[in-house]
Amino acid sequence: MSKKTSLADQTPTGFPLPSGWTGDVTEFDPRATPGFGGKKADGKKLLTLRDRALDDLQERLYAAHHGESGGRSVLLIVQGMDTAGKGGIMRHVVGNVDPQGVDITAFKAPTAAEKRHDFLWRIRKHTPAPGIIGVFDRSHYEDVLIHRVHGWADATEIRERYTAINAFERELTEAGTTIVKVMLHISRQEQAERLMERLERSDKHWKFNPGDVDERQHWDDYMEAYTRALRATSTVGAPWTVVPADRKWYARIAVQQLLLDALEGIDPQWPEADYDVEEQIGRLRETMD
Repeated sequence: MSKKTSLADQTPTGFPLPSGWTGDVTEFDPRATPGFGGKKADGKKLLTLRDRALDDLQERLYAAHHGESGGRSVLLIVQGMDTAGKGGIMRHVVGNVDPQGVDITAFKAPTAAEKRHDFLWRIRKHTPAPGIIGVFDRSHYEDVLIHRVHGWADATEIRERYTAINAFERELTEAGTTIVKVMLHISRQEQAERLMERLERSDKHWKFNPGDVDERQHWDDYMEAYTRALRATSTVGAPWTVVPADRKWYARIAVQQLLLDALEGIDPQWPEADYDVEEQIGRLRETMD
């Protein structure tokens, strides 16, 4: 990093996708660090440096709408191939704010009961309440990614789901939710190395799933599925950002920056007291005699 460029001036951006994007996710370098000119140590310092700002904004969001029936919220949607670093985002970015103001949902395969409803039914139940940062560790996008790759839904059904997703997200934004959508973009080689590490270390065996190796056989199909999904659902109100994920430290500061941008855009304010402060000070002092 240049001596003239301080950490405070760094703005890791990932690769934001505009509405109507027509590119291909494979065009993005998974090892790139757009918006950041530092090294790993600098990235870790920046993550710590901005923790306080993120925590303050999250507390203000929670306080501004605590107990209200309406108000603003944030929904962070994190998608990515296995080992892309979703867990690290939960621990090192989301995990650094007050847990009472965060609602994390890790969507697994739908249950038999959930399958009796449309694919968005279980998603709607976990959208964030006013004042909350909701986080989806995987999401409704699984229903247009894995379903496309494995042929569980035909092309017509997938297109209908894109339309339903856009309508659903538009409803959320109109109701006051700022949506941050992130694709953690990892390379096939980096994924192989991370999977191998899980096999070579006994303390990581619990994280390994033999099915992950099976899914690697469909890598190109997944990249095509991501490309099509991002093209169809990167909208003005809910755009996607492709975040290079081969460098875990970069992915974390980029997602942190996206959350900061979302909260600064909302600019939540501390609520005014609904009581006479001076009167309550006097009452309290009387109990101190």
